Amino acid sequence: MASSAGLAQCGRALVVRGGSRLLATTTASSDDDGSLFTYDCSTAEKKSQENKGEDGQPVEKGSDTILASTFSKSGSYFALTDDSKRLILFRTKPWQCLSVRTVVRRCTALTFTASEEKVLVADKSGDVYSFSVLEPNECGKLELGHLSMLLDVAVSPDDRYVLTADRDEKIRVSWALAPHNIESFCLGHTEFVSRIFVVPDHPELLLSSSGDCTLRLWEYRRGQELHCCHLTSLQEPAGPQSDKRFAASRITYWSRDSCVALLCDCVPVVYIFQLEAPRRQLVYKQQLSFQHRVWDIAFEESQGLWVLQDCREAPLVLCRPVDGQWQPVPEDATVKKVCTQLRGHWAMLEGSAGVDEGFSSLYKATFDNMTTYLKKKEERLQQQLRKKRHKNPPPGPNGQTKKVKAGEASWSGSS
Repeated sequence: MASSAGLAQCGRALVVRGGSRLLATTTASSDDDGSLFTYDCSTAEKKSQENKGEDGQPVEKGSDTILASTFSKSGSYFALTDDSKRLILFRTKPWQCLSVRTVVRRCTALTFTASEEKVLVADKSGDVYSFSVLEPNECGKLELGHLSMLLDVAVSPDDRYVLTADRDEKIRVSWALAPHNIESFCLGHTEFVSRIFVVPDHPELLLSSSGDCTLRLWEYRRGQELHCCHLTSLQEPAGPQSDKRFAASRITYWSRDSCVALLCDCVPVVYIFQLEAPRRQLVYKQQLSFQHRVWDIAFEESQGLWVLQDCREAPLVLCRPVDGQWQPVPEDATVKKVCTQLRGHWAMLEGSAGVDEGFSSLYKATFDNMTTYLKKKEERLQQQLRKKRHKNPPPGPNGQTKKVKAGEASWSGSS
């Protein structure tokens, strides 16, 4: 899947990525531009020996486009994977590239363990590899595998469980120390599971989104679905996307008010929900509509909801609750500073403007072979009927078929 621009946030650190480049800054208004850090994957270390495919031939070289990225829990580390099959690990205080390691296949998602000792990387073939953070040059270790493409990976806050979401509608909960032991499956989605998110202050709860246009709440250890929200019922009837399938590309959470924000691909709308943990349900609050395409969203506990959009004049929008309703706030010093930095590096985001980040290729393909079968059956019956009529001609004027006697036939033939 192609990757558009992305946003990652932890504490006061903010990272914007686009194409092969990333820009790291801080939302602290007191800091100057000395806090700005940029990195280009195209200049990263190249391995002298290219990976070989299954047939032993060199595989196609990647474009260095960043596919996925994330912070560790404390924000001390940052990791990304790119289209050239590399895992790049950074230290953030101060920013420094620690290692560039090769992965087996192109990755779709990654996450740090809660202890920040490992990075778990999920790939397109359905495998999860772990890479050491403490030994930044150590090779990866295969942890578990699915039979279909993995789209997301997460860990429980106590590091006991690894949660994986795949294209075949499943969410698997595996033991971290023995991944071949499966604790449970969360089953109920009818399309691929695009995103999963373990709620930080309610570690027994899991949020998931899917191509079936639903947001679901689970008690994942038991594999029990607690609540299901159908996103299509929340759309405005007059909206241009009301009849289009879509899946969530980001789930983010604000612990202050137990607020869940959901961004869907191809829809310039952010859905806001309230998590009522004691009642085990999600309550829909509102939707934020934008004139420009929204690339990504992220909550900052001390600020609000950051929205990265395809607009050079205002690439970042900060939204906060005002009288119970979320809305964009006027530009303050922090927003102006970050937007100015992004405008100065807009070239890295320009390539994402035409990228249709999407899950369209992951939907189930439906084939209507019954129509073709019934048509051929009808043609076959008509052909059989014509043959039958040719063998048995229609009756004469008196209602009976005229039969020719053998003698008459020979006499007429001799004359």
